[in-house]
Amino acid sequence: MSVARQVVVEADGGSRGNPGPAGYGAVVIDPATGEPLAEAAEYIGVATNNVAEYRGLIAGLEAAKALFPDAGDALRVHVRMDSKLVVEQMSGRWKIKHPDMKPLAARAAAILPPSSVTYEWIPRAQNKHADRLANEAMDAGRDGRQWEASASTAALDAPSARTPSTTLPPVQGPPGDQAAGAARARAALAAARGAAAPEGLFPMPGAAETPEAGVAAETTEASLSEAPAEAGGEPTDAHPAPQQPAGTPQTGWGSAPDLGAPATLVLLRHGETALTPEKRFSGSGGTDPELSAVGRGQAERAAEHFAALGTVQEIVSSPLRRCRETAAAVAARLGLDVRIDEGLRETDFGAWEGLTFGEVRERYGDDLTAWLASPDTAPTGGGESFAEVAERVAAARDRLVARYAGRTVLLVTHVTPIKTLVRLALGAPPEALFRMELSAASVSTVAYYGDGNASVRLLNDTSHLR
Repeated sequence: MSVARQVVVEADGGSRGNPGPAGYGAVVIDPATGEPLAEAAEYIGVATNNVAEYRGLIAGLEAAKALFPDAGDALRVHVRMDSKLVVEQMSGRWKIKHPDMKPLAARAAAILPPSSVTYEWIPRAQNKHADRLANEAMDAGRDGRQWEASASTAALDAPSARTPSTTLPPVQGPPGDQAAGAARARAALAAARGAAAPEGLFPMPGAAETPEAGVAAETTEASLSEAPAEAGGEPTDAHPAPQQPAGTPQTGWGSAPDLGAPATLVLLRHGETALTPEKRFSGSGGTDPELSAVGRGQAERAAEHFAALGTVQEIVSSPLRRCRETAAAVAARLGLDVRIDEGLRETDFGAWEGLTFGEVRERYGDDLTAWLASPDTAPTGGGESFAEVAERVAAARDRLVARYAGRTVLLVTHVTPIKTLVRLALGAPPEALFRMELSAASVSTVAYYGDGNASVRLLNDTSHLR
């Protein structure tokens, strides 16, 4: 009779160039003691990150099987990787579209019975042992040699004491998702209090109002947060509460149901163009500029950031060139396709396209003052008002939230759409947009739950660019 065995496999792969010199690493761990049982690593020549990650998975599964050849179907392997692409595809939740990935996934699936293997996404910081092995393999390849186990120091760089466990951790929901945990926390709070939270805790605006646009949303390629001072003061007229996604929002935590995973929209502003450092109006009615050299570098760093996180499942882009180029850089790194949504394009700034704020004030001073004072006023020459933009963006939001319920989607878009989404999510008045900074290639995040609530999780993060 086969002896039941449980092991953990941690695997990783990397490419210095994507594609570029690549290698993988894998370690088999005893879950009861946290001790490594076997290591594998190899320099594989020029390849992409995804290919190297799959090769690491294959090596880890083969090493686990080789350790216990007599275990048969009694062997249970729990795979932990920081590549959400591999984890999701091997778990059957994502389709495998890339031709280079299909044979690798099939090879990995054939090593052990599917019922014997489970998958879990972990942050890169928790995958240090396999990551170090992969880097050792790439270093060896750089020096014209292959990795040797006897020379490895990867175990020394791994956590000194993994948490022992006699059973493999259960996999619940998409890797990295926090919705289930949040729901359990709400339930625990309700049980501890013995009653529902009081009405009115973190109330959200109603869903029946008509969306309005930000009177002073940023409109140039950089920041116009100083626009009210230049225009002689901030607008003071009040506007209706913004529209929320369909559904009646819950109030409070204590009585909230488990709503499942939200639709999470990760909002990436495109990289710089030649107009960005000059702070010129650049909307959808102008020259449609390409990314500058700086912007292309920002797009690549954003791609590296999202590859490391491993959370993005879909990519949707504005149709404008600067966004499509930024989205393409990320998509190439993640092995995903890019969907275009017209609702994500920037405002049409009419006759102001290509001008600085000061030039517009000098040439069209009265029109600029009227535009700053009301979201219903369009720029000179038949551009779009912010009210029109907000209506368009809200419609795009509703489409995307419905289409990607429970998934994490990267939206590559512009200043006005991102600020509008954040403002609507917060239920903030139009003038709140004066208080937001939004840098080129910055990341913001909004999660949308099934009850209509929205949660702003991040705003203007540029840490990946440093």
